[in-house]
Amino acid sequence: MTVLRRLRHLFGQAWLLARLKDSKSYWDGRYRLGLTSGCGSEGALAEFKARVLNGFVREQRVGSVIEFGCGDGTQLALAAYPRYLGLDVSPAAIRLCRRRFAGDATKEFRLLDEFSPSSPKADLTLSLDVIYHLLEDAVYHRHLEALFGASRRWVIIYSSNAEDPSPARHVRHRRFTDDVSTRHPAFGLVRKIENPYPGESFAEFYVFERLAEATRA
Repeated sequence: MTVLRRLRHLFGQAWLLARLKDSKSYWDGRYRLGLTSGCGSEGALAEFKARVLNGFVREQRVGSVIEFGCGDGTQLALAAYPRYLGLDVSPAAIRLCRRRFAGDATKEFRLLDEFSPSSPKADLTLSLDVIYHLLEDAVYHRHLEALFGASRRWVIIYSSNAEDPSPARHVRHRRFTDDVSTRHPAFGLVRKIENPYPGESFAEFYVFERLAEATRA
């Protein structure tokens, strides 16, 4: 990150945090100011996440992916998915992605509000660096409901998973695996993939599979 870009990020972040109302307005504000989805979508972390996800899609022969919280598409640029739907609460993020991937018929982007329980499901649903940015309990639980409700077989979450306090006002850590086991019992945690860069990110991969499928596998 260049010095100018770093300064722009710091001033923009400070301005947004001083006016923080809720998670939706914070992220839409970031993208409208020209800030990115964050350092987790760049460099070594982004490459690690792409290796894990692309390998999983290939090995499990995943045909369709829905991502809840696509952001500005920086991480997606490294992805190899046969068919992809990106959802986000931010109109600014959706505009960025539509421009960035214009002409790519394998990718589609919609506002989260346009997605409903009756919308088509996917083989795999994703939540990457989203859960610990959901400040409100109701928003967090709706995210899990949509994430697991839209999956035919697999759910992959990349997040922290502990009730640790955070000095950052836009971060709220949760032990989400407890909520998945109690509220979404049709899915079981089948794999955890540790992040090789713990100094750069507190998130790790959690892979869930629909239990009927796991029994047959």
